Amino acid sequence: MADAINSVLITGGTGSFGKTMLRELLADGIPEVRVLSRDEEKQDHLRNELADSRVRFFIGDIRDRSSVDRATAGVDAIFHAAALKQVPSCEFFPLEAVRTNILGSENVIRAAIDAKVKSLVCLSTDKAVMPINSMGMSKAMMEKLAQSAARELGPAAGTTISCVRYGNVMHSRGSVIPLFIRQITTGRPITVTEPEMTRFLMPLRDSVALVRFAFAKARQGDLFIKKAPASTIADLVVALKQLFDVPDHPVNVIGWRHSEKLFETLASSQELGTAEDLGDYWRLQLDGRDLNYNAYFSEGTEDLAKFEDFHSHNAERLDVEGVKQLLLSLPEVQQAVDSWRTATP
Repeated sequence: MADAINSVLITGGTGSFGKTMLRELLADGIPEVRVLSRDEEKQDHLRNELADSRVRFFIGDIRDRSSVDRATAGVDAIFHAAALKQVPSCEFFPLEAVRTNILGSENVIRAAIDAKVKSLVCLSTDKAVMPINSMGMSKAMMEKLAQSAARELGPAAGTTISCVRYGNVMHSRGSVIPLFIRQITTGRPITVTEPEMTRFLMPLRDSVALVRFAFAKARQGDLFIKKAPASTIADLVVALKQLFDVPDHPVNVIGWRHSEKLFETLASSQELGTAEDLGDYWRLQLDGRDLNYNAYFSEGTEDLAKFEDFHSHNAERLDVEGVKQLLLSLPEVQQAVDSWRTATP
């Protein structure tokens, strides 16, 4: 990446994904990496932690086009990670999700085109597929905006716009894993909504690898997903109890929360009908139909009926041992387990 790219912008660069991507870009030798975010305290902490003159921090909000334009001017690539991601927050304040995830994303997309950025990769979520909550709906609209702009630009444009879509990032902000660990280590019952719920499990390193893959391989309007494994919440809980050697730790089943799904979907059958299998990834290709409405109302595709959705109920299912191995590959979990074992007689 370093040979062709001199400057990269990460929106939401102080978040879990942004910080990991930032460090990888610096390790790649990128001469300049810009961070655009609203939180000056997080920026100051990251600035002091990195102490790297190649990182430039921009205080701003993607809702404000002028702040996006300032951060975008002269960059070669953008990784768009800024978003409202918490399902309850977006449910209570859906218009805020619209302002950030939809209108803010449109600002980033149009700023990238105007600044002639070479590549824009927008980060989405499995909740955008058949969404039932405001967060998923707003992210689905972000995908539509990115694809609409890609369709307008066409394959010969200087700016390539793509998306990635992934499920739960393990031990990130909002993940249940650190919550369950806190409940174990503080002696509180583990609170589970529905034990048979399934969720995709993706380490942060895999989400970064997916974004880098999209940057390297994207054609105009592509959307990439990783064939991630999944687990039931029950097996995740058992795996954590075994790692912390607390087989009798109490578990409270509290029932489904508002706007939750039994399983999450990474790709619909219709999307998979035209997808390209790339081994560890799927390339979901842009629907390139123009404004000829006959293609929507008078024509169909029989082959789509041969596919089923790719969701966490039919993905590769990890057993308890598989979940334990994946958990121990996370430095945060390994550290928590080691600390617990040291402190526990």
